[in-house]
Amino acid sequence: MRVGVTKEIKNHEYRVGITPNGAATLVRHGHSVLVEAGAGAGVGFADAQYAQAGARIVPSADEVFDQAEMIVKVKEPQPVECKRLRPGQVLFTYLHLAPDPEQTRLLLESDSVAIAYETVTDGNGGLPLLKPMSEVAGRMSIQAGAHALEKAQGGLGVLLPGVPGVPPARVLVLGGGVVGINAARMAMGLGAQVTVMDVSLPRLTQIDSDFGPRLLTEVSTRENIMAHLPQTDLVIGGVLIPGAAAPKLISCEMLSAMRPGSVIVDVAIDQGGCVETSKPTTHQNPTYVVDGVVHYCVANMPGGVARTSTLALTNATLPFVVQLANKGYRKALQEDRHLLAGLNVHRGELTYEAVARDLGLKYTPYQVN
Repeated sequence: MRVGVTKEIKNHEYRVGITPNGAATLVRHGHSVLVEAGAGAGVGFADAQYAQAGARIVPSADEVFDQAEMIVKVKEPQPVECKRLRPGQVLFTYLHLAPDPEQTRLLLESDSVAIAYETVTDGNGGLPLLKPMSEVAGRMSIQAGAHALEKAQGGLGVLLPGVPGVPPARVLVLGGGVVGINAARMAMGLGAQVTVMDVSLPRLTQIDSDFGPRLLTEVSTRENIMAHLPQTDLVIGGVLIPGAAAPKLISCEMLSAMRPGSVIVDVAIDQGGCVETSKPTTHQNPTYVVDGVVHYCVANMPGGVARTSTLALTNATLPFVVQLANKGYRKALQEDRHLLAGLNVHRGELTYEAVARDLGLKYTPYQVN
């Protein structure tokens, strides 16, 4: 199979879909790899490294899309990229379609086969291709939140750990999944007072068992969230419903209970955000203020630590890339139900039920032959 790798074009996105080591692996399996010139430069991978691995460097993204049978990316295709897709061409990347009707429409019109990293599953009920970036984003959320709390950034002027004689900041983490636990671990490590909320009592029991009394846990309800907001310095939104739009846990009305200068980091923004006032931002302009509350809603947070993120992501995705290349997408989907769960769009049909429901579009199950 001809596998293509293009340079990411989303704002301040430097990650790359395949590393030189990944290209070498595909070449050893008998596949050809086409890499757009400069695709890996943002994370320190020179064209010469790809060439040494056996890949062919091509001068433009257009040539990659024209020649490759499968495109491997990191972020969702931008409109210009969607229009480059050919009928039957496989796209393997993050998609996050539920809050993005335009991208969904363009992918349906492209007649391509779009497989989303974020809905591929594993035998434990997890999301193995989302997990590494959720780990990064969860940890980054505390860095970003701590910076946004500085007075010069519009924040309260609060130091997360406090100092002797001055209490630490209060951090509320919404969601006890991968994002939430990594955020909580970082915040606790810095000395903040941390509360994690989740709707699952068994999950809270596990968190309590893992972390002990230093980490407070509560069942996530509107009333419990509302009770915390007036005293909370930093809120981390880390809720996830696989493939679907994130639930709005903090409404405009609830936001008014927060102190001016407090901060929300909405990590769920890729799926529409879990705060009613959230809207996607970029690394170039990461924050804005509503009712005095600083919102950080960067939709590609891991792109800020692009090298770490690329290595973590490609460790997880490469086995699936090899599987798709070795078998072709039809056989790969037929033999691996976890990879099949990643199929969101197939030849003009929407094949992921949660996305179809959220966008009010027709859902058509993929028929495994």
